[in-house]
Amino acid sequence: MAAPLLVGEGLHLEYPTRVVLDSVTVGIVEGDRIGIVGRNGDGKSSLLKVLAGLTEPQTGRVTRRSGIRFGILPQSDDLDPALTVGRAIVGDRRDHEWAADPQIRDVISGLVGDVAWQAPIGSLSGGQRRRVALAALLVDDWDVVALDEPTNHLDMEAIAWLAEHLKGRWARSSGALLVITHDRWFLDEVCTRTWEVHDQGVESFEGGYAAYVLQRVERDRLATAAEAKRQNLLRKELAWLRRGAPARTSKPRFRIEAANQLIADVPPVRNPIELRRLAVARLGRDVVDLEDVGVRYGEHEVLREVTWRIAPGERTGILGGNGSGKTTLLGLIAGTVRPTTGRVRRGTTVRLAVVDQHFSQLAEIGEDRVREVLARTRTTFPIDGKDVTPAQLLQRLGFAREHLAARVQDLSGGQRRRLQLLLVLLSEPNLLALDEPTNDVDSDLLTAVEDLLDSWPGTLIVISHDRYLLERVTDQQYAILDGRLRHLPGGVDEYLRLRREPSPAPARPEPSTDNAGLTGARRRGVQKEIAAVERRLGRVETETAGLHRKLAEHDPSDYQGLQRLSEQLNSLEAETADLEERWLELSDQLD
Repeated sequence: MAAPLLVGEGLHLEYPTRVVLDSVTVGIVEGDRIGIVGRNGDGKSSLLKVLAGLTEPQTGRVTRRSGIRFGILPQSDDLDPALTVGRAIVGDRRDHEWAADPQIRDVISGLVGDVAWQAPIGSLSGGQRRRVALAALLVDDWDVVALDEPTNHLDMEAIAWLAEHLKGRWARSSGALLVITHDRWFLDEVCTRTWEVHDQGVESFEGGYAAYVLQRVERDRLATAAEAKRQNLLRKELAWLRRGAPARTSKPRFRIEAANQLIADVPPVRNPIELRRLAVARLGRDVVDLEDVGVRYGEHEVLREVTWRIAPGERTGILGGNGSGKTTLLGLIAGTVRPTTGRVRRGTTVRLAVVDQHFSQLAEIGEDRVREVLARTRTTFPIDGKDVTPAQLLQRLGFAREHLAARVQDLSGGQRRRLQLLLVLLSEPNLLALDEPTNDVDSDLLTAVEDLLDSWPGTLIVISHDRYLLERVTDQQYAILDGRLRHLPGGVDEYLRLRREPSPAPARPEPSTDNAGLTGARRRGVQKEIAAVERRLGRVETETAGLHRKLAEHDPSDYQGLQRLSEQLNSLEAETADLEERWLELSDQLD
């Protein structure tokens, strides 16, 4: 058995209004990679601070191995605004000293490669300060690293880099990691154990997030009937984990048969055929068309040559690094941003609602109580074929009855996010855009939001760095790369691969060979390949039309059959995109 690095015994911590931890005993050993989950306010950050020695418990003690080095990234940084970025990260080390360390170079390029080295900390944005604080922690050697929401303000590429860094930072049976995050993909990728903080205690589970869900479902299955709603919600997510991404639940050392038995009577996450039919009925055929659109701010070109036809019922995820133009694209769809070139057409029946990062829907109702806000909305709302009241819908999103009397401005960030989403849905939009909806949201709420969106009939656009959310609620993904919108048949994995590949250098014209100078044999070869691509395109179009007919005529109760047909259709659509791209490349050679 590995030697313990740290042990917390009988920990009791309370604040003037509530008890956070009561008689908690936990231990950390060499090789531990622990993810800490729980609802907002249940004491995750408090536990981390107690273990780090930043907060003293009222009773109990924390015992550390002699000489242990413990590094922590709290939620709020304490960087000196007068320091430069370089000084904050590497301190007084000389350039040749830190530049000779491959780990330091990797951290700097992975987190702050786009931040000016000599820029003062006070001039940085909140996201940049966060990345500098994370880099300053990771460049040093620690026996235990504790991270509180490290993925906040990181784009998907940086999150993937951080996961790889943490997996390779120590040898297999050395070092230890404690991480609080609501990013479920990150938990699955990095962690081998999970601590759930709830009801003033800590419960330990083996494995990452997927394993935690399986064990928690088994625990809740044996609980009282009062836990039935929560159990069903988790079973639905487990069904998605097993059916949509089975690799995740195959990693833990648990019987796969047990997981399959638990979800045997759980229907697919959503019925895409029925939802699309409802979406078409509400929207008509035209939603939003972007035709050769470009956006420029002064000399800075944000988007160029963007052509995108948004169809009724589409559920699309938008990927891209920070500052790539995702929010600008959303502004084009919403009509708040005017294109510099090209045009944007909107259907006459479109009713757009945007859930933004700044709680704009709540700005004018901060003094109102939640019950007063709900009283001004609709009396019922259809969910899964049933009419539910706004209060019931709010409970479904994790609100307690006592929260109905609270003022909107007094709600926590997660509670305001729930209320914001509820008010948007009650306005009955048929086109819903979510801009980073996972901010200030714990994993339980994310599961509830995903469940609610599964039954929402409309066109959905999601901008997020949360991989789990994108894979769960969207059916296709696009990325903004170099100002252009690119379809991703391979999803998030394809996006990360494209981001890792170096940008191709601009082609230099060769004086002796231009398009007009193709040899006769080469020209005939290109023409033959174009003809072959056109023939294949014709066959694929015929097969696609046949699949569309089969889907329309298929028994709606045969979920497995519908899923198989949908997968075949997605494969043909991806092949069509590849063939069209190849046809354009070949045609350019003949021009």
